[in-house]
Amino acid sequence: MSHRVVRLSGSLGAEVHDLPLAEAGPDEAATIRGLLLDHQVLFFPDQHLDVAQHVAFGRHFGELEGHPHLNNPFLDHPEVFELVATRGGVADEWHSDISFQESPSVMAILNMVKCPEVGGDTMWANMYRAYEELSAPLQELCEGLTALHDATPHGKPEKMTIHPVVRVHPETGRKSLFVNEHFTRRIVELSHEESDHLLDYLTRWATNTRFTVRYRWQQGTLAMWDNRCTQHFVLNDFNEERIIQRVTVMGDQVEAAGEARWEPYVRARHAGATSRYDRQLNKYLKRKVQSLESNAKKANTLEVQGALEM
Repeated sequence: MSHRVVRLSGSLGAEVHDLPLAEAGPDEAATIRGLLLDHQVLFFPDQHLDVAQHVAFGRHFGELEGHPHLNNPFLDHPEVFELVATRGGVADEWHSDISFQESPSVMAILNMVKCPEVGGDTMWANMYRAYEELSAPLQELCEGLTALHDATPHGKPEKMTIHPVVRVHPETGRKSLFVNEHFTRRIVELSHEESDHLLDYLTRWATNTRFTVRYRWQQGTLAMWDNRCTQHFVLNDFNEERIIQRVTVMGDQVEAAGEARWEPYVRARHAGATSRYDRQLNKYLKRKVQSLESNAKKANTLEVQGALEM
């Protein structure tokens, strides 16, 4: 199939024309994957895929999962996440999808089923650029840090994990910033006060307008983005109905750009009112230690059983 690619900004994003996705096979999927690695977010206008076609297209890129916490309002399909909004209820904070899981989203493929005549645009930001344009000393600091992410926006703060602040893309080998305002709670190796200052700076820096692209939707457009090196944000400025259906390719393995250089922060002074800021991190670390001890006991039991059977 011949196709035409139109770049949308100096940082990221491209529209792809004359490539009917309902007919896409493995060869077309390989071409699209290459374009996605080049542009990070792609838009395919005038596709108008039905649910079966959308899912079939998504399966070319990996195993699909619905949303781990949010239920579809109408559509009953285990591999499709549906979001219906009129006034609010959209993801109007910058985020990488599902970063609160140990293995987050690889990519997302969104079908704009219905969109407002005006408003409801989505913005994406390039996390390669966000990392690359930091000063060298700050790059070095961030490469030695990790961050706690959780699902508090979904009402599930107990769902949490730790990721590196700077990650390496498994296909391009490029480094990118991996913190976001929606799900990232804390820099693990810093005190609460220090973490607040650095995390506030990094999340604002990551969404600098020169790193971004803004897209105005049309019904029937399909978009896909690489969740490993982008963040996105929906403008909550519309009153008409907006319906999206999204398939998500899961199974990302987050690789750190460097070794964690310091131990997790432990409060040195006496406990006080501000100790509450450390409770979530302490809870996660305690749970991690218990999990490691449990796995070690299981491994030891299996080793003993194996020896007895010999």
